[in-house]
Amino acid sequence: MLKVENLTKIYGTQIAVNQLNFAIKQGEIVGFLGPNGAGKSSTMKMISCFLPPSSGNVIIDNQYSILENPIEVKKRIGYLPEHNPLYTDMYIKEFLLFIAKVYQIPKLEQEKRVHEMIEITGLAPEKHKKIGQLSKGYRQRVGLAQALIHNPEILILDEPTTGLDPNQIIEIRNLIVELGKSKTIVFSSHILSEVEAIADRIMIIHKGNLLVDDTKANLQNQAKSENVYRLEVEKAGLNLDSLKQFEGFIGLDKISETQFLIKSDKNLDLRKILFEMCNQQENPILSLNKESMSLEAIFKKMTNN
Repeated sequence: MLKVENLTKIYGTQIAVNQLNFAIKQGEIVGFLGPNGAGKSSTMKMISCFLPPSSGNVIIDNQYSILENPIEVKKRIGYLPEHNPLYTDMYIKEFLLFIAKVYQIPKLEQEKRVHEMIEITGLAPEKHKKIGQLSKGYRQRVGLAQALIHNPEILILDEPTTGLDPNQIIEIRNLIVELGKSKTIVFSSHILSEVEAIADRIMIIHKGNLLVDDTKANLQNQAKSENVYRLEVEKAGLNLDSLKQFEGFIGLDKISETQFLIKSDKNLDLRKILFEMCNQQENPILSLNKESMSLEAIFKKMTNN
């Protein structure tokens, strides 16, 4: 259980994280979404005790506070930063043994635990190499191994697939899903499709504020509940005010003098109505496309507003 209470971080006059409140239950995989500079990394660093909050608190297991019990919190959290810091002159096994000692894993268990991490994270084919000789994908695996070696209850992963090629992204995604069967995972990304592929629950943060906190299923249902029409006509001056009379009409955005984005609920099909309106105003339609509102559209709507 991870509980965030009024968590705030201020840098000078800039509010990077603004009074965040949420709770994450054991076994959840939570995607932390937001554009660059939204406050994702600052939030994760505060949760992991790498950055002190300006105010607020984080409680682990209903008893350990990042303010009063930072060592106990760190014992229960595995953290993979966005820029994965590794000792590149060390061999994989050598590095993981060093991390095991840092976490004070009993000496008799260190070798066994390192071997387990190498197998779990798929490092076995490269285990004879120095970290500096590894590809970006395998370096991320080493980072995951060091985050897991002390068997934490919670994993905090900041942009775990940054800089990876498509095959490496899929491998890391699959690994996160597998780890999620036994651990609570919070991972950040600004790539919605990545979050959608892994997470059970999605949070969207923008300018330090938590805008969305819902299950993936609920957000997908919300996305399916609206129709979006992209209309382009030949001439400027099209009057669409009469759309307001139709039950189920949600609204429209004027993209340019000849392009419009029009929304209705799923029970109102506007294509015939738009055709008749354009015909009456003698303004030919150049294109009219209907599409369901995607999770990407929800993200853009929330973060562009």
